[in-house]
Amino acid sequence: MAKAFLGMDAPAGYTPGLGRGATGFTTRSDIGPARGAKDAPEERSRYAQAQHRKQQEESENLNDSNYDEFSGYGGSLFSKGAYDKEDAEADEIYDRIDERQDQRRKEHRERREREEIEKFRRERPKIQQQFSDLKRELKEVTPEEWENLPEVADIGHKTKRKRADRYTPSETFVDFAQRRAGAMGGLSTPFPGGMQTPFPGSSGMATPFPGTSTPYQGGTQTMMPYSGNMDLREIGAARTSMMGMKLDQASDSVSGQTVVDPKGYLTDLNSLTPKSVGDIGDVKKGRQLLKSVRTTNPKHGPGWIASARLEEATGRVQSARNLIVKGCEVCPNQEDVWLEAARLLPVDQAKAACAQAVRHIPTSVKIWLRAADFEEEASKKKRVLRKALEAVPDSVRLWKAAVDLEGQEEAKVMLGRAVECCPDSVELWLALARLESYENAQKVLNRARKAIPTDRAIWIAAARLEETAENEKNVDNLIQLGVKSLRAKGVEINREHWIQEAETCDKAGSVATCQAIIRAIIGIGVEDVDRKPTWTDDADSCVAHEAFNCARAIYAHALTVFPADEKLWIDAAFFEKNHGTSASLEQHLKAAVRHCPQAETLWLMGAKSQWLAGNVTEARRILANAFTVNPNNEDIWLAAVKLESENNQHQRARILLQNAREKASTARVWIKSVRLEWVLGNTDRAKELVTEACTVHPESPKLWMMRGQLEEQLGDNKLASSFYNQGIKHCPSSVPLWQLAAAVETKQENYTRARAILDKARLQNPKQPELWLEAIQVELKAGLEQVADAMMAKALQDCPSSGLLWSEAIFMVSKPQRKTKSVDALKRCENDPLVLLAVAKLFLSERKISKARSWFTRTVKLDPDFGDAWAWFYKFELQYGTEQQQQYVESRCVQAEPRHGRTWQRVAKDVANWNKKTSELLLLVAQALTPLA
Repeated sequence: MAKAFLGMDAPAGYTPGLGRGATGFTTRSDIGPARGAKDAPEERSRYAQAQHRKQQEESENLNDSNYDEFSGYGGSLFSKGAYDKEDAEADEIYDRIDERQDQRRKEHRERREREEIEKFRRERPKIQQQFSDLKRELKEVTPEEWENLPEVADIGHKTKRKRADRYTPSETFVDFAQRRAGAMGGLSTPFPGGMQTPFPGSSGMATPFPGTSTPYQGGTQTMMPYSGNMDLREIGAARTSMMGMKLDQASDSVSGQTVVDPKGYLTDLNSLTPKSVGDIGDVKKGRQLLKSVRTTNPKHGPGWIASARLEEATGRVQSARNLIVKGCEVCPNQEDVWLEAARLLPVDQAKAACAQAVRHIPTSVKIWLRAADFEEEASKKKRVLRKALEAVPDSVRLWKAAVDLEGQEEAKVMLGRAVECCPDSVELWLALARLESYENAQKVLNRARKAIPTDRAIWIAAARLEETAENEKNVDNLIQLGVKSLRAKGVEINREHWIQEAETCDKAGSVATCQAIIRAIIGIGVEDVDRKPTWTDDADSCVAHEAFNCARAIYAHALTVFPADEKLWIDAAFFEKNHGTSASLEQHLKAAVRHCPQAETLWLMGAKSQWLAGNVTEARRILANAFTVNPNNEDIWLAAVKLESENNQHQRARILLQNAREKASTARVWIKSVRLEWVLGNTDRAKELVTEACTVHPESPKLWMMRGQLEEQLGDNKLASSFYNQGIKHCPSSVPLWQLAAAVETKQENYTRARAILDKARLQNPKQPELWLEAIQVELKAGLEQVADAMMAKALQDCPSSGLLWSEAIFMVSKPQRKTKSVDALKRCENDPLVLLAVAKLFLSERKISKARSWFTRTVKLDPDFGDAWAWFYKFELQYGTEQQQQYVESRCVQAEPRHGRTWQRVAKDVANWNKKTSELLLLVAQALTPLA
């Protein structure tokens, strides 16, 4: 019978006789390469190919989560192809590119993550942080108040169901119970009646007391006799077994070696130190662990030290001493063990221990110093230190300790020997130079420069030596030569380090040296474009460190490079005003106006400094010179007017103002002219001038405001209202003009008209918190508190970051809600002086004196020009502070010269207070402040 496969084509990859070891071959007529014996024909068969395709299809992830509308199903497009060396090389290149890109974005990503975390923590603080202030306030609660707090059970009136007491038996008790149950020799079985008996076949209820029984259905049951006294030895054995189990967990029972980290057990010792007498278990555990360390590695010194300290911490000082003595015997070459022994042992034994230690470790500086400390007499200390120097002659610490015990002449001799033994110690060279005379000190410093040619301290010391000898010409040469020499030796000239050295010299009184250092290094490493901002920052840094001579030298050098820079001259002038003398300020301003004659600010500062010094004639001369250089300058005209009016030369002031109106007819000149006549009581002349000024400068809102205020002072509110309305037509964007127009209507109790004016003002000037606050005050004056609250809510929605509105909103809510409102205000306006002042007033209302003082200080530091803050601060100190604190606040306010603040401006611009000084205005404003509710 013929086989079915006969006459059929051989499958692909078939080689006859392959199973017998035959090898396929090819001829020229064959197409394609020959197939070797080791080829896998199954991979080329149709069946194998089908199986391969099936596996690939099954391996594809066709889940919906792996599908994207744009790119389709995820995965590699070429995953079915062969992965060769080129693919591996390409993947490696792409991985390196990805790593490089990730490194470039790492800093930005980490900064963004930190900012997001900080923002999240600010917006959503933990409950613990929200109640931290309340927790801190608990320390103020007195014991009597704690005792008067009601119990929880006293508050609740509902009857609560009593619950059975629950307890958890200790491990010792469980172990003891198991031993007791084993001794009784019986298991409990259920009784048919629902009860249980510990012995099978008995009837009755078990009782825990030996020798007694409980009747049940006519039968009794007595437990097996058991000793009524508990065996405490069994309890101790139970504890021992539990401790053994815990210790077995910390050790290897197979090899007997400890698994405790010999480097980390000293750190764990802190947790093992008993905090009370009851922590006996922890102490025993620590002893066991440390004993294992000592046994495993007896030459390890820290193990002996830790064991001794554990015994010392538990009060067993003698055991600690015994352990450390044994440690010294086992580890005689370890310095720390001997030092610990010297600390623990009594003085006599410690001396002996130090003597043995120096025999074993003669080069240990710490042990020699410790041995010297044990000696009370100076002569014995000297003898110990000299022996130490014989053993360790190159120790700077030993030489310094030995020199400190000697007189000046002996110290010179010893320092001479010290610099020979330690030629690399700058401290010893400088100490020797300080003790020598001028000529010998020069020689010492020359030798020091040769021994240590790369240290700047020696050159600076040489410059200071020349300054003390009044050879200031050599100071600059030495510093310049030092910088050049250090550069030649390859030393990097670090500006910050040299500036720090200059600040040190400044505070030590070496002014010429510090200024020479600044001149020598101020330009090193600074690009030409960055010179001015960099030097300005350096000067500010020196001022912050109270190195004023360094800052003065920086400004002087900067002005030589930028002689025509007006801002730099002004900054230097303010520096001299705050930290210099009147003579230095005058000298600086004279030089400033020579280089910048067009800078009217410098002329005005010079005139003001002379006026404050009482030299009015010199101030007039400066202003006259300023007129010649800057003719018809408005600021100079007004400064001259102020100088004459402050010195009660009113007629000369009128003449100056008349000339100014003719030559420099500005709105400010007209305002000063009206103001002068107004404060002098010439209201008719003031009305004439303001009427003329409004025709000349109708776009000036201040002129319209002064015109209306003049009428209000005279009692004609209707005429004042008409002037305000005219001013609004010419200056619709002036918020103060709208406020005055509404205020004059409120004064006449025309609340409806005031509301209409303010509504129109908010339409033309949106998002103006001043207009919102004026409208809220109108409602409060009308007695409509609910309407005012609703309007405040709208105002905060319109102006969410307005400190003016938030400061008012804090005191519009009830007292229990003010603290929460203040927290919200600080989140919205963290650095707003109005909000800080409101928080300070809140603490003042709660009589928290220290907190209120700190917040007042923070407010005036943030904005020194805020007059209301100074007034509240001064009022607070008048009520709760000392006389010294009151004078401190007053002096700081006079120095700051505040100009702004609602109450401050109202009092300062009052006609009756036109010539008041800042100190007088401070008291008047403090008296005019509205008391806290």
